[in-house]
Amino acid sequence: MELRFTDTELNFRQEVRDFLAAECPPATREHLIAGKSPTKAMVVEWQKKLNARGWAAPEWPVEHGGPGWSPAQKYIFREELQMWPAPSPLGFNINMCGPVIIEFGTPEQKARFLPRMLNLDDWWCQGFSEPGAGSDLAGLKTKAVLENGEWVINGQKTWTTLAQHADWIFVLARTDFTAKKQEGISFLLVDMKTPGITVRPIITIEGGHEVNEVFFDDVRVPADQLVGEVNKGWDCAKYLLGNERFGQARVGASRERIRRLKTIAKQTMDGGRPLIEDPEFRRQVTEMEIELKALEMTVMRVIANETKRAGTGKPDPTTSVLKIKGTEIQQGVSELLMKAAGPYAWVDGDPDAEGSNDWDVAPDWAFGLAGIYFNWRKQSIYGGSNEIQRNIMAKAFLGL
Repeated sequence: MELRFTDTELNFRQEVRDFLAAECPPATREHLIAGKSPTKAMVVEWQKKLNARGWAAPEWPVEHGGPGWSPAQKYIFREELQMWPAPSPLGFNINMCGPVIIEFGTPEQKARFLPRMLNLDDWWCQGFSEPGAGSDLAGLKTKAVLENGEWVINGQKTWTTLAQHADWIFVLARTDFTAKKQEGISFLLVDMKTPGITVRPIITIEGGHEVNEVFFDDVRVPADQLVGEVNKGWDCAKYLLGNERFGQARVGASRERIRRLKTIAKQTMDGGRPLIEDPEFRRQVTEMEIELKALEMTVMRVIANETKRAGTGKPDPTTSVLKIKGTEIQQGVSELLMKAAGPYAWVDGDPDAEGSNDWDVAPDWAFGLAGIYFNWRKQSIYGGSNEIQRNIMAKAFLGL
């Protein structure tokens, strides 16, 4: 495929850039450029602006609030948001649970949940991974039993991203205890205010509170909050994970980070000259850019195949390629950022906080680089580990 956009698509790219320049709050952009995760308030404010413009859910059908964009427009929009940078639409709402409800949900579920997902009136989180059942998702032990028209859920989820913000959680629970691992699982929608739910923070290695444990103790859920068929939740999970892995390519985000890397390397002195002039460092950066271009071309091929797969209800196995290479590139860029920062990489915290003496000697661009490096180690694990993705590829492409 030739990577060339039409004049109409280039005009659309400019439209997106103009919107970002006019509507994305400068403080939010600066926050993201500095390597910080957006606050809940930033994400909510931005998604409401996107929804007002009709851009909150690029992948959704028009009848459910999508903009009706071509695959190329979807790609351009995603890339521009990541390069600006601006917060992406909340993935749990827009790329995960929303598409599952559109594909498998009842008309009543669509009417009830989708508009609130679009406007981020409800913040969703993902209840999949469990202790001992992370990459082996089908090994989950959380159970749900139907009693008097309600599902009663007991169990534990872990690594639940941003559960501390969530209003709702979509949960995989075992509903048939005699079936094979991938069978007997159901997909349930649960209000986080339901009695019996406990959220406990997990503080990650860089000191951040991004993930949590979620406990379910006799949590009662109305029967009409089951999505799809009983014991067929694995179909929902596979569909969801295919959408999630597509988004993990993050070409625009890696391009923005490489741009920042080059800026830092021009300011970092090594052997009496800027690091960007070091031949070995330039080679490493160039190789990363070549890998990113190859990933971009693969993304474009997947986009081009979307129309052929429409209505199949099955994810493109090529999304496993995007997940593997996309996360490897992001981790590689974080390693080069650490190398460029040198001894300043350990500096962390808020440069404006009282008593923050580290910042008396460290440049502003050094903020949080170690935190980014450590945090991004997870990328090759979540959404289905890269080892699992290779197994999927071997089965899909080689018949193994």
